[in-house]
Amino acid sequence: MTERLVRIGGAAGFWGDSLEGAGQLVRHGAIDYLVFDYLAEITMSLLARIRARKPELGYVPDFIEAIAPLLAEIKTRGIRVVSNAGGVNPQA
Repeated sequence: MTERLVRIGGAAGFWGDSLEGAGQLVRHGAIDYLVFDYLAEITMSLLARIRARKPELGYVPDFIEAIAPLLAEIKTRGIRVVSNAGGVNPQA
């Protein structure tokens, strides 16, 4: 059996986390996967409150802000993106 090294970069741990990590990981991290984990307890409660007021919301808008400028480089480097930024409204 051949061993395969998989390199994972954690770009976010909650809504409001620094947006700088994603760019640093994409440009300098030599990673295979870029992970945005937004489902910390406080984030979930904030997303639920927001969606209760505006049903079309309930997702983490920071995800788009963090990843949009990096999309071309992510594609060029073959990095896969994993995210749960859909929060309590993944369809949105």
